[in-house]
Amino acid sequence: MTIDKNKILNNICYTELVYDRINKKLKSNFSKNEIETNLLATISETPINNFKKIGKNFYISNADKNIKITVNSNTYRIITVDKIIK
Repeated sequence: MTIDKNKILNNICYTELVYDRINKKLKSNFSKNEIETNLLATISETPINNFKKIGKNFYISNADKNIKITVNSNTYRIITVDKIIK
């Protein structure tokens, strides 16, 4: 299966609860706009070989920013963002 990075970028969406979840997991206090801008930039700059589809989710790992983004592969909704454990 081929992962379409542009389709993810064009259809990505968020729930109200995910903003708090992201801030909690990253121990940050970003605004909604900052979260959306940073995630779009991170996904854009992440090489396609760092995109994995496992089950119903895409996992996008960016070692430079030390985060892994989980996106639902059907709705393109951000589920969570985790720090990568080194």
